[in-house]
Amino acid sequence: MEPPSLAPERSRRIRPGRGVYVLPSLFTVGTLVCGYIAILATLRGTLQMAGGGELARWSFDTAARAIGWAVLFDGLDGRIARLTNSTSEFGREFDSLADVITFGVAPAFLAFAWGVRPLEMVNGTEIVQHLRQAGWILTFFFVICGAARLARFNIQSTSSDRRYFVGLPIPAGAGVVAATVHYFQDPVNDWKYGLGWLVIIGILAFLMVSRVRYYSFKTLDLRRPRSYLVIILLGLVVYLIVTYSEPVLLILALSYALSGPISRITSKFRPHPPAPEEVRVS
Repeated sequence: MEPPSLAPERSRRIRPGRGVYVLPSLFTVGTLVCGYIAILATLRGTLQMAGGGELARWSFDTAARAIGWAVLFDGLDGRIARLTNSTSEFGREFDSLADVITFGVAPAFLAFAWGVRPLEMVNGTEIVQHLRQAGWILTFFFVICGAARLARFNIQSTSSDRRYFVGLPIPAGAGVVAATVHYFQDPVNDWKYGLGWLVIIGILAFLMVSRVRYYSFKTLDLRRPRSYLVIILLGLVVYLIVTYSEPVLLILALSYALSGPISRITSKFRPHPPAPEEVRVS
């Protein structure tokens, strides 16, 4: 039996210190800061559209980049909390509130300012006025669906399958918006493209509250030994992102957003194992 004097000392060694609990929250703060920067950059880009296209283009791209960094920080805070065994109710609620601002309000503001607002300066026709009204509704619909997606995730996080998310995660939806702006950069100046952009925003909002499953990557254990080919592949992906960030990030964002519906459709054509026959007892 362990001596009583050693028991408190051993429990102190096992229990993480307060500094460990602060570490995941620091990444959440980073997510929130990126969302704030994205909102400010979007507002600056909106004000600069009348003065010069290049300045507005740079500001919108800055907002998109800030959202991209926020996606990285958001993925790190949860993983660090699990690796250090420092998850808490405060951290989960704090992360959700930060996600509503960074991945809900900021990308919706960016989507409207980049894809709808510039049309008024090109052509103030009646159809553009209808597009602006539709833009208000659909971008707000994006925010509402994102908040509902986070609320459902908080309720089901303890009981659902950790391998999958139910519905498109809100960081992934924001990532599609940011990657699209980062790829094209120039604000939309044709009402046909503006209409298509609003359709994409509506689809992303619907996917967030849908029952479509997405792989969560939570079961991916980075502490397990891996083949050296995995390290080479990861290094190649990082190199491609740094060198060709515009097309690579757009491909990655769209691939993940489409992976859920594609998996849902293909599952209907896969052979399912037959149900076990009932055993009758005479």
